[in-house]
Amino acid sequence: MLKQTNLKHFIAKPNSSEVQNLLNLAALAKKNPLQNRNLGLGKSIALIFFNPSLRTRMSMQKAAANLGLNCMMLNVGQDSWGLETEEGIIMNGASGEHIKEGARVIAEYCDLIAVRSFPNLTNQMEDYKEKILNLFMELTNRPIINMESAKVHPLQSLTDRFTIDEFRQGRKAKVVLTWAPHIKSLPQAVPNSFVEWMRDADVEFVITHPKGYELSTEFTEGCKIINDQELALQNADFVYTKNWSSFNSYGQILPSDFKDWMITPEKMALTNNAKFMHCLPVRRNVVVADEVLDSKNSIVIEQASNRVWSAQAVLTQLLVNIGCDNGNY
Repeated sequence: MLKQTNLKHFIAKPNSSEVQNLLNLAALAKKNPLQNRNLGLGKSIALIFFNPSLRTRMSMQKAAANLGLNCMMLNVGQDSWGLETEEGIIMNGASGEHIKEGARVIAEYCDLIAVRSFPNLTNQMEDYKEKILNLFMELTNRPIINMESAKVHPLQSLTDRFTIDEFRQGRKAKVVLTWAPHIKSLPQAVPNSFVEWMRDADVEFVITHPKGYELSTEFTEGCKIINDQELALQNADFVYTKNWSSFNSYGQILPSDFKDWMITPEKMALTNNAKFMHCLPVRRNVVVADEVLDSKNSIVIEQASNRVWSAQAVLTQLLVNIGCDNGNY
């Protein structure tokens, strides 16, 4: 029997009991995807994308379908008017609708709202305010799901936690988050979230990155951080690789490109036969060598597949919490 909890929104990492509950729900969904197939009947979810997506979009669609939810997708600025977010602005520019009306109208049509919005990577303070997510929470009375924001990506991190638990099979594991090079500036949302969720897990956790690529201490305070990648990788059971741009020199790629931080077979040989993880998409032979990504130790496809079950867990709990009971659970 599914039970109500205090989870009202899924915009960041919830408390430990909620995390464990979601992990349990994800495991149940993976065993029997259609067990709660009538839970969302008569309900609709809006998937609102301010930025591109493959895994998040498709996994949310599939999870919604498994629960009987009607899924309504909107690519802002393509399928709809561009949404203005500034208060008191004279709207004589590119945006044709204000979020004050747009968000409220969406709430009239949908019972849950999921939003994906990336940072601009130019103004740290503005990005980390999570303005768009907060406006949707302020303007609607619907549960809001974060499909990646300027600051965090909790759906990805729930998946990562679920995948690590699945592959470590109850044993203590050493998990290393390692920075890798990239050709352009990328957000800190995925590593921020991964750090946040690993700090709460029963693992030995290490972060490794070149000097200058420190993440916000809001997430890393108390974590073990090593600037020597090869030292950090020794005896690792899981290697989670991800690029992020500088937080202190906000959004920048530093003058030294640190190409030697790419994950190679030689780097993986330092580990305890570690599983290789990445949230995808990944640039081959920039972030990681083909030989690693194509190896039997790479679990990036299994990791991506698990996105469905983490999404389904979140949708299930939020539907239960808003009082859905269609008699099939």
